[in-house]
Amino acid sequence: MTESPTTGWWRDAVIYQVYVRSFADANGDGVGDLAGIRARLPYLADLGVDALWVTPFYVSPMADFGYDVADYRDVDPLFGTLDDARALIADAHAHELRVIVDIVPNHTSDRHPWFQAALASAPGSPERDRYVFRDGRGESGELPPNDWESVFGGPAWTRVPDGQWYLHLFAPEQPDLNWESPEVRAEFDDILRFWLDLGVDGFRIDVAHGMVKAAGLPDVGRDRQAEMLGRAPLPYFDQDGVHEIHRAWRKLLDSYPGDRVGVAEAWAPSTARLAAYTRPDELHQAFNFHYLGTPWNAAELRAVIEETLRTAESAPATWVLSNHDVKRHVTRFGGGETGLRRARAAALLTLALPGSAYVYQGEELGLPEVLDLPAEFRKDPQAGRGEDAGRDGCRVPIPWDGDEPPFGFSDGPSSWLPMPSAWRTLTVAAEQADPDSMLALYKAALRVRRAEPALGDGPLTWLDVPDGTLAFVRPADDGTAVACAVNTGDEPVNLPADDEPILASGTVERADDGTLVVPPDTTVWWKVNSWS
Repeated sequence: MTESPTTGWWRDAVIYQVYVRSFADANGDGVGDLAGIRARLPYLADLGVDALWVTPFYVSPMADFGYDVADYRDVDPLFGTLDDARALIADAHAHELRVIVDIVPNHTSDRHPWFQAALASAPGSPERDRYVFRDGRGESGELPPNDWESVFGGPAWTRVPDGQWYLHLFAPEQPDLNWESPEVRAEFDDILRFWLDLGVDGFRIDVAHGMVKAAGLPDVGRDRQAEMLGRAPLPYFDQDGVHEIHRAWRKLLDSYPGDRVGVAEAWAPSTARLAAYTRPDELHQAFNFHYLGTPWNAAELRAVIEETLRTAESAPATWVLSNHDVKRHVTRFGGGETGLRRARAAALLTLALPGSAYVYQGEELGLPEVLDLPAEFRKDPQAGRGEDAGRDGCRVPIPWDGDEPPFGFSDGPSSWLPMPSAWRTLTVAAEQADPDSMLALYKAALRVRRAEPALGDGPLTWLDVPDGTLAFVRPADDGTAVACAVNTGDEPVNLPADDEPILASGTVERADDGTLVVPPDTTVWWKVNSWS
């Protein structure tokens, strides 16, 4: 990739999330790998994205599918080798695609050499100080140190044979690190440098809100604590001390050429708290989960967009519709034809907003959530929490071609999660042949977004439109602008648009009075040739 003298590529980038297990399998074992990603880079370049974010491929026992890391400086044999990682980065750059990799700093695997050493060492030892070990409560320490709960359900503490307890805010196989330890901080500085030296363009920081815990580890005082995530303060998430870590990492990133970036996966109880992660001396971006969780309603969408832009401070907003942790938005928006119409409209809304957008693999094909996976295939440690059936349904591999599973994902007979036979109409090959497909819409939107100076980073001006609708103009410095209107209501809406549409998620027509008729669950873009 040619280095640019200008900075800020990430301010309006469209970044494609690759869930490595489910993108492309090059060796026929039914599990995606780095060589598979490398072989499909031309597809991503043709799609029109600017970068790819690759989920963890480090050495791992896979208790949480790679988010339990046993060696941060090597590739798990399931996914390839370190040479495969080097080749992927080099080939991506040759396709003018940047590469962001996941870093998992809140916890390690319980198989990590550090945690194995901690288990073999005495309470109070330097080895245990790398993690959060505590004595229990009760007469003989038989009760957990406090009432904290795992995000995956159940207590956040596990007792070891000598009687102490260790903290794991996720699965028991994911012990939390102690970020008050200078050794932990130095180790992660070295890990970041290792991957930056290999050429990665940045990091998506897993649980960026989690490394620091409130002093004294106070009780929360209630159960069902996972329901509070992103909604209310918790003593183990979004503590002010995390910002010192991110400021140090920003200095490290800035010490490398090529505008390397840090992206926070941070859950905070308000957009103002979230904005703190992207202050000028901290990270470049933070995922906007408040937008992702907003229902298909114009007033609610406008409210979260306004609040996001108001609190974004120095960083651009990020817009995300789906990822590997949430139900796919075709299904969230109603499923079937309704969900597909709304997903098409949501794509154009998202790609018209100021800032950067993230595309989760398969959303450009309109893939729905797989809701009927057989029980024997459900491996997500988050599964089994009441109505939450886990995240396996959004992680089913994407279909490339052919009429039967595994649809070109693998040369082998099957994929690690079974693929619905009905997806034969949703393969990349099928949609590439259909000018009205979701894939064709994404390609067109990304092409227009790249060509129009008004789209991407920059200002937004709201337009007055009927209830159930939202509309705005994105002005460019040259006096032109692009307008976007979304109808989330049940009836068509007539909008005064003098210029012809340049892209729409459905069929729009002109009324006799010259207004533009926008059907329900439809978004339209049109060019405004003079705007002041």
